Amino acid sequence: MRVNEVKAHLDRFGLGQRYREFSTSSATVELAAQALHCEPGRIAKSLSIMTKEGPLVLVVMGTARLDNRKFKDRFHQKASFIPGSELEALVGHPQGGVCPFALPAGVPVYLDESLRAFDPVYPAAGAPNNAVELHLDELERITGGQWVDVCKNAD
Repeated sequence: MRVNEVKAHLDRFGLGQRYREFSTSSATVELAAQALHCEPGRIAKSLSIMTKEGPLVLVVMGTARLDNRKFKDRFHQKASFIPGSELEALVGHPQGGVCPFALPAGVPVYLDESLRAFDPVYPAAGAPNNAVELHLDELERITGGQWVDVCKNAD
């Protein structure tokens, strides 16, 4: 697990105290929202997608859904989700714990506009039973993420 790398990354930005670990699973948006006692939209869901150039991580609002047309218009290819069995090898984190930082070198991060509906948000932190509280400017700063608009409006 890369939880130690995640914690070290947070510490480098002075955000280590925001790390939270739970005694229950937070591997889905619903479970994370229950563990954090917040609305599902505040969960910053990290989608791991394989492109022709390699893997990327797209962070979206917990209740948002990928819009295939918008994704194709932005990235000039169809979105292909990375199978759970390949996540750790390609993005360094397990299914249910994919974190948008402490990634292998060269894995870009994109932040979807849907995230702007909430501040702060809670991305996973490298395991299926943790999260970190981040304001949007902090998320952008620690991920180096580029803002994109590739999701459908949430219900």
